[in-house]
Amino acid sequence: MAVPKKRTGASSQGHRRANWKATVPAVTTCKNCGATIPTHTVCPECGQYKGVNASKKVVAAENKEN
Repeated sequence: MAVPKKRTGASSQGHRRANWKATVPAVTTCKNCGATIPTHTVCPECGQYKGVNASKKVVAAENKEN
């Protein structure tokens, strides 16, 4: 098994780990109900995506009403 010949210094370790940043998820508001949702996802409140009913639950509920 390979074993490092020298110990990695704290500075080198820090430089390597400098790119391990957590990113804040992008959020937006639903145009239909105004709920805060992650971008590019179906709204969990009303089931719409870009003004179209995309949720299977919403579509099934609309079919039952008709």
